[in-house]
Amino acid sequence: MELVPPYVSTVFILTTFAAVAFLLQAAKHVGLGKLPSQILIFLLPLWIFFQAVISIGGFYQDTNSMPPRIVLFGVLPALLTIVTYLIFFRERFIDKIPLRLLTMLHVVRVPVEIVLLWLFQNGQVPQLMTFEGRNFDILSGILAPIVYLIAFRGEKPKRGLLIAYNILGLILLANIVSIAALSIPSPIQQLAFEQPNRAVTFFPYSWLPAIVVPIVLFSHLAAFWKLLISKTA
Repeated sequence: MELVPPYVSTVFILTTFAAVAFLLQAAKHVGLGKLPSQILIFLLPLWIFFQAVISIGGFYQDTNSMPPRIVLFGVLPALLTIVTYLIFFRERFIDKIPLRLLTMLHVVRVPVEIVLLWLFQNGQVPQLMTFEGRNFDILSGILAPIVYLIAFRGEKPKRGLLIAYNILGLILLANIVSIAALSIPSPIQQLAFEQPNRAVTFFPYSWLPAIVVPIVLFSHLAAFWKLLISKTA
């Protein structure tokens, strides 16, 4: 990734830490002495460090593995963690996270999209993965503070607006994730053969599918749980 200017990596690292900070703030609201929060506080630094080490070591740059290594060792463990929290820690953790926090977390999607544009301009991701192509996920980040100001004005949050926002955000997230997955140099690649999604196989951009996207996904799923099922909004 020597072709990418240093400021791109700097902005992305700060964005990743911002997403992690939102999640840690959620743990703080739940209570740092609670088991789900303690598990999260223990696992997050290890996960961040582990992903950095194997990325720097070139582990994800093997383009012949099936499934791609970034999926097997980056995405899948994060998804299993989300499922674990949704199954076992709904009442003890998710119910206690402020919906305001789950909404504002999505502002991190704006700098992520700017970084993707810079990476495209430096030949590391396809144009399809930017807002100049088929990725409109930046709308979720732009709308987050607007929805926040409207939805939480008054005594009760505007449940319909929040549900609509999270549906839109989840659709946009699914869109870019599918484009990114099909653009990675691997046996499953279907898109962007001229300029594939190389960035996620390098540090620090492997943090995007392994850390940032799972945090964003968890925020949507937690919000849906609070809005549609537990009614703890």
